Amino acid sequence: MNTLSIVIPALNEAENLPSVLASIPFAELKDEGWQTEVVVVDNGSTDGTGEVARTLGARVVHQPARGYGNAYRAGFEAATGDVIATGDADRTYPFDALPRLLRTLVSHDVEFMTTNRLVDGNSEAMKTSHSLANYLLSAISRTLFRNDLRDSQSGMWVFRRYVWQRLDVRSTGMAFSQEIKNAATRAGYRYLEIPIEYRKRGGQVKLNAFRDGTENLRQLFEHNFRRTHPVRRPVLSNPAREYDPA
Repeated sequence: MNTLSIVIPALNEAENLPSVLASIPFAELKDEGWQTEVVVVDNGSTDGTGEVARTLGARVVHQPARGYGNAYRAGFEAATGDVIATGDADRTYPFDALPRLLRTLVSHDVEFMTTNRLVDGNSEAMKTSHSLANYLLSAISRTLFRNDLRDSQSGMWVFRRYVWQRLDVRSTGMAFSQEIKNAATRAGYRYLEIPIEYRKRGGQVKLNAFRDGTENLRQLFEHNFRRTHPVRRPVLSNPAREYDPA
């Protein structure tokens, strides 16, 4: 069977985890040939997040150094699957869409797949300030890295584990999301962006639009001037085109 690791960073998400893990279609994934593990990264929670995740059958990794990037580093290090899928623990990302995403990954021979939340029908799930910041940062990211990704800030990705092992990603915080995309696309990995449903968050919003947006903007320009060692093989023609299910 193919092996899949679903890595979920979590900071004080005990109330959301039961719904999040229940939304993962384990039976369907197994029927389609995927042996699946769930790795929840407890990023210094104080509400029993790790204990809840463990009782729900997840493997728990503790990362006391807070930060979105720090959590993902620990989770990716612990992941054993040949393919890694990600998403937040706040109920916003559609883990039930994983079978469809994985079928696309395989059929399109993609190495790094990211998702686009900035599509019709998702506007009510995101604060206006966050939406504007996403559009602005994504536009700047496209201009600098020329990868045509419409949503540089999305936190749901599906990728081959070897891609992560060969990338130079340095961010410890929220900028990790844009950096891993830009590092993968600039290196020449075959990539694709897929539209997804984005849902209303459960619990407390932790994102600070001004602070995190300012740091992400700084990181974009720092990363743009960094030297990249490209993968020496062909990439897809117009690789970042949005997936057309038709």
